[in-house]
Amino acid sequence: MSPIKIAIVTPGSFTIPSSNSSSVERVVEKVAPLLQPEAEPRIYGRLGSRLPRRGQLNGVVCERFPAVNKQAYIESVGQAIKHFSPHVIDVENRPQYVLTMKRLHPGKPVWLYLHSSTFINSPYITPALLHRCLRAADKIIVNSKFLWRVVMTKAPEAAAKLAVIYPGVDTARFVSQYSSTGSAMREKLRKKRGLSGKKVVLFMGRLIPLKGVHHLLRIVPELAKRHPDLMVVIVGSPFYGSHRKTAYSRSLEALGRRCPGHVRFVPYVPYAKVPSWMLVADVVVVPSGQREAFGLVNVEAMSCGVPVVATRAGGMTEIVRNDVTGYLVNQKYVKTELLDRLTKLLSNKSLRERLGRNSRERVEQVFTWRHTASQWIRLMKDSGL
Repeated sequence: MSPIKIAIVTPGSFTIPSSNSSSVERVVEKVAPLLQPEAEPRIYGRLGSRLPRRGQLNGVVCERFPAVNKQAYIESVGQAIKHFSPHVIDVENRPQYVLTMKRLHPGKPVWLYLHSSTFINSPYITPALLHRCLRAADKIIVNSKFLWRVVMTKAPEAAAKLAVIYPGVDTARFVSQYSSTGSAMREKLRKKRGLSGKKVVLFMGRLIPLKGVHHLLRIVPELAKRHPDLMVVIVGSPFYGSHRKTAYSRSLEALGRRCPGHVRFVPYVPYAKVPSWMLVADVVVVPSGQREAFGLVNVEAMSCGVPVVATRAGGMTEIVRNDVTGYLVNQKYVKTELLDRLTKLLSNKSLRERLGRNSRERVEQVFTWRHTASQWIRLMKDSGL
């Protein structure tokens, strides 16, 4: 039986591969190669200055196009797909691209894979246009049950088209601190970064209000009183691949200066270095707002055997199991509950180990890229492709 040919249309915001991309490109980069040999994926994306017009990524053909003008980009992609003649076209996180693909490929199944609620809300799209896009899509894949509910609220008529496929993590790169390899790496990294003997609380992500890092910084003075060996490490910048600052990021630095010696800011790091920062942490905090559809940082921390304290928001309630792999705190009482859970974890090494080991086990059972790819293949076969 010949493999299912699938054209994967990326937004055109970042190149693939890229160390500076968003989670959308990360998912495509990790999952597409694993669809082989059952499927023959082909990635269509943005042309970069150091990337060829046509190349390969772990055995997957990548075709690249200029993306300064998004309409010209998607038209070019749509025309190029005709030469591939896929069984299905997958549009990544841009509902309006579905209409272009349907116009250029009449009768061809077009799927929409939503990674967040951003592009199904104003100012990116009007309700009327969103309904047109969702009606045109033959299948709508979302990355969490939370996002499933968001889509259902906006367009209940899309119910029969919806499917949930969780993203994953590369467990070989995000090694557990409780493995012999991970333990040795952790100690070496902590020493190199001046973190030996410290209780390290890590935030990793964009420095934007949605990610909620201000909640963490506001409790540092009290947390440091209880744990004089505390070090809160904030890794990230407001923009992908940039060290540019904003008024919000400067306000975070001001909060950090209230506790000299207990807060360290590390500007944006390329994705290749993310595992090394996860591995030095004792606890990872993810205090995001309600719109966080999934949050790869949760499963990346858990893969390293690090307990996560996250807000009870969005898709994170589907990842973190309260008092099993970490803790979920209520947004209404985030300051009080975050302080309480962090105090509890930092005071009890055996508790951190129990939750950390449980976290790694949960990732291996549910949140690997192989699991993600397997769900994709099953969905394609169940859809008669």
